[in-house]
Amino acid sequence: MQNRQQKINEAVQYIQNKVGITPSIGLILGSGLGVLADEIEGAVALDYHEIPHFPTSTVEGHAGRFVFGTLQGKRVAAMQGRFHYYEGYGMSEVTFPLYVLKRLGIETIIITNAAGGMNRSFAAGDLMVITDHINLTGDNPLIGPNLAEFGARFPDMSQAYDKKLSALALLKAKEQGISIQQGVYAGISGPAYMTPSELTMLARVGGDAVGMSTVPEVIVARHCGLKILGISCITDMAIGEELEPLSHEQVVEMANKTRPQFISLMNAVIAEIQ
Repeated sequence: MQNRQQKINEAVQYIQNKVGITPSIGLILGSGLGVLADEIEGAVALDYHEIPHFPTSTVEGHAGRFVFGTLQGKRVAAMQGRFHYYEGYGMSEVTFPLYVLKRLGIETIIITNAAGGMNRSFAAGDLMVITDHINLTGDNPLIGPNLAEFGARFPDMSQAYDKKLSALALLKAKEQGISIQQGVYAGISGPAYMTPSELTMLARVGGDAVGMSTVPEVIVARHCGLKILGISCITDMAIGEELEPLSHEQVVEMANKTRPQFISLMNAVIAEIQ
C-alpha cells in the first residue's frame, strides 16, 4: 500500500511541477470523444508516458495525454484517452489516474464512453446519461489494501452517479434540442464484442447500454468522494436478436459524427457546474 501511495504522490508532484493550475473538474474522454480537449484554453498537455507510473493508452481513438487549462471558465484536467482492463492492465493501473486527479484537487468528474445500445428505444448517435451501472468485469479496483486517505473500506454505491449533475445534463440537452436518453450501463471486460445471447442476457438483467470501460473508474471516483456525471455515446445498436457485425473503426466513426452535439452539451454542462 505504501508503494502505491508513493507512486500517486510522485505522479502528482510531477504534474504540479509542469502545470500552473489546480483543476476542479476532471474529464475522461472515451473513444472518438477526445476532441473536447481541443476546446480547452491556455492548454498544457502532458503525454501519459511522461508521467511517473502512468500506463500507456494503446487503443485507436485515444490520444493518450492529459490536457490542463480552462473550459467555460472552469479549471479542468482532461484525459484524452483512458486505460482498459482488456489492454492487460490490472484494475489498480486502470484506475490510477483517478487517485491522481483527486490529489490534484478535482471535486467533480465527467466520465464518457462509446457504448452499444441495448434498449430498443435508443438509436445510434444518441447520447445517454448513465443513471447506474452493472459491474460485469469479474473484478473490482478496490480489492486489496484500502487507501484510507482517499475513502472508506466499503464505499457506498447507492447513488454512484450524481442526480443533480444528471438532471443538469438532461436539462441542457433539452434546451439545445439534443437527442438524449437515460439508462443503465453494463460494464464488461472485453475486448471481444458480445454474442447475441450474451447481449440478450444483459438486456434482461437491466442493461440499457454496454461497454468496456467506465465502471472501474466510477467505483474509484466514489471511493474518493467525487461527484460523477456519466455520459455514453451510443455508437451502435447491440440488440441480440438483431445483431450485425461490428468493428472498432465503426464505433469511432459514429462517435466522431456525434461530435458537435457532444461538445455543445459538455460545454453547457461545465459552464453550470459550481
